Amino acid sequence: MLEKGPQFLSKVRISGGGRCNVTHACFEPRQLTTHYPRGEQALIGPLHRFQASDTVSWFEARGVKLKTEKDGRMFPTTDSSQTIIDCLLQTARRNGVKLRTNCEVVRILRRTEREFALTLAGGEELSSDRLLLATGGCRAPAMGQLAVSLGHTLEPPVPSLFTFQIPTPWLRELAGVSLKTVDASVPGMNLRERGSLLITHWGLSGPVILRLSAWGARALHELNYRFPLRVNWLPDLAPEVILSELQARRETQGSQRVSSASIAPLVARLWEALILAADISPETRWATLTRAQQHRLVQQLSRTELPVTGKTLNKDEFVTCGGVRLSEVDFKTMESRICPGLYFAGELLDLDGITGGFNFQSAWTTGWVAGSAMAEHHLEKERAATRQRG
Repeated sequence: MLEKGPQFLSKVRISGGGRCNVTHACFEPRQLTTHYPRGEQALIGPLHRFQASDTVSWFEARGVKLKTEKDGRMFPTTDSSQTIIDCLLQTARRNGVKLRTNCEVVRILRRTEREFALTLAGGEELSSDRLLLATGGCRAPAMGQLAVSLGHTLEPPVPSLFTFQIPTPWLRELAGVSLKTVDASVPGMNLRERGSLLITHWGLSGPVILRLSAWGARALHELNYRFPLRVNWLPDLAPEVILSELQARRETQGSQRVSSASIAPLVARLWEALILAADISPETRWATLTRAQQHRLVQQLSRTELPVTGKTLNKDEFVTCGGVRLSEVDFKTMESRICPGLYFAGELLDLDGITGGFNFQSAWTTGWVAGSAMAEHHLEKERAATRQRG
């Protein structure tokens, strides 16, 4: 196993804020595939062979127990990614895998039908009859060059799982405010998600935004990340219900200021900001709230429109949309349809999941399928050699 960097599993180390979101507690393979904006159909077969429950069993059989959080994400009970790293590396070493770091592969040649020739950055040459590429997402086309050199096509890489930059001053002043449930959508596009939201000093983040970015990765890239975003802050209340609530307060709390008491679950800071955004003075009393002001406030509460002017990567985690074209790979074995003996796993392929442990699960699944196929090939060679000797 050759690693370009100074240590193995660096992405595992930083995932989930250093806790490692190993997988997601979704144990029905077909349902699991619906969390992949790219690769849903291709992953149906592999996930029937190695799904989330198999991941849980694999780690538990090696002494690593996982726990499930309310949103379905699964982490080691230690809350430390080092637990996962140690398990993977120890298992590899116990099984005789040679682990080499600082080994950048700069060139691969298909010397014969049964031999690949690898050249490392320092000039060293290695050879093998089977080769698995698991070099990660192609944040730039050059990162998929080894696959291209062996005849494969890359779907253009674009970012996925990113947060939205929004310059609206009143929103940025709310940095740190979070909501458990909002609806977020992009007008004119089939992009709508519901989930938790975090307001940041640069705009909006949280699972609902990351999911929108994943499903809309290519479309939003084509818009140069400039588009309107619509947010429903009270998705469980229809606009007419909100209007009825405002009218009831006008009748029962006439002397109180509109800004003094928010509609649950909105926090006071957000409520006050939305009142101002609706062009209502914070000194306005319920009794003097006009019909036009009521409708503007309902509009802000149920469909605030915000201008997105760019993207920001999700912490240090990088997920890309794009990679080796899926039609060029046999997902029964993860072997190349173009270059026999070459296998693929993980984000080098044009498949990616939404946030929540799905990208790791596809990596475990495709890696397991590829490894099993390579092992079976090795065993078949041994059986053939035994027959010849016999």
